[in-house]
Amino acid sequence: MTLYSIGDVAERCGINPVTLRAWQRRYGLLKPQRTEGGHRQFDDEDIQRIEEIKRWIESGVPVGKVKALLEGDSVNAHDGWMTLQEEVMSVLRYVRPARLRTKIAALGREHPVDALIDHVFVPVRQRLGMDQNTAKAMCSLLDGALIDYVAFCLTSARKKAGKDALIIGWGVEDRTRIWLEAWRLSQAGWRMDVLAEPLENPRPELFPGQQIFVWTGKKLTRRQMEQFAHWQEQGFSLALHGQS
Repeated sequence: MTLYSIGDVAERCGINPVTLRAWQRRYGLLKPQRTEGGHRQFDDEDIQRIEEIKRWIESGVPVGKVKALLEGDSVNAHDGWMTLQEEVMSVLRYVRPARLRTKIAALGREHPVDALIDHVFVPVRQRLGMDQNTAKAMCSLLDGALIDYVAFCLTSARKKAGKDALIIGWGVEDRTRIWLEAWRLSQAGWRMDVLAEPLENPRPELFPGQQIFVWTGKKLTRRQMEQFAHWQEQGFSLALHGQS
């Protein structure tokens, strides 16, 4: 029987080791074996279970309800992501930065990063993206806490083996989203740096030899497509991030 370390499983399943530990300790979703030194070891059945947990969570089931579903119990798991969005909104209404940071860190430990970005943080920011001054203030508070947490995660990721890369926002105004996308890329093994200020005219020649991810948040214009093709012809290591 093949056994895998938590690092191997994290890379294979695309789940942060911190999240795997939270699923075990807090929710009892996993029961890995232990070496004599106390290190977790997972077998193929554990990996299948992790993939099943991921599918439930990504479909919107709150992590706290997954164990019952895995055991075949009947659970009302509808609109799980909406529940988490409301929890974040509720914390924001108290305007307590420390409490908000704690909530974001807890979500980051318990949920896959891709799903958390797409189903919680982006929708909440969209809901707050209104003209009312209160909503703008709450969105600004959330953005600051998100960038703070993501920067911490990126720093931790850079201490591990991986490939170095830089992400640049091109023709966009959403600075926070650039950080969220850097966090997403870090889960795929990239040690990310962020050019925090979006650019109207990126200059890849300023970063010779670096792998660069370009984020636009939307379909490229014809001018952008031509410019991007020109950069590639010049031999720069560029990739469009988030483009289908």
